[in-house]
Amino acid sequence: MTKIFNLLRTAVLTAAGVAAISAFSSSAGFAFSAEAQQMCTGDAFRLCSSEIPNIPAITACMIKNRSSLSSGCRTVLDKEVLKRNGKVAEAGDAN
Repeated sequence: MTKIFNLLRTAVLTAAGVAAISAFSSSAGFAFSAEAQQMCTGDAFRLCSSEIPNIPAITACMIKNRSSLSSGCRTVLDKEVLKRNGKVAEAGDAN
């Protein structure tokens, strides 16, 4: 019975991982860069796992939980949101 449980658990975790990665890489309204995928996958599982694989819901959840994101994810997510909204970061244009 334990082997079956472990196999099922592994399959579910693998499916969730694939769903999270595909959610971040899909362009169904919000395409995340490879950097965002790398920095934010753990946060997506931790904070928004109930939204996987709904890409718009994951995006909204990540933005809603911005204060709970890891610092690396928050930085990358801010850049992605600025790019998506067509805004340019002021700090990068100081020259």
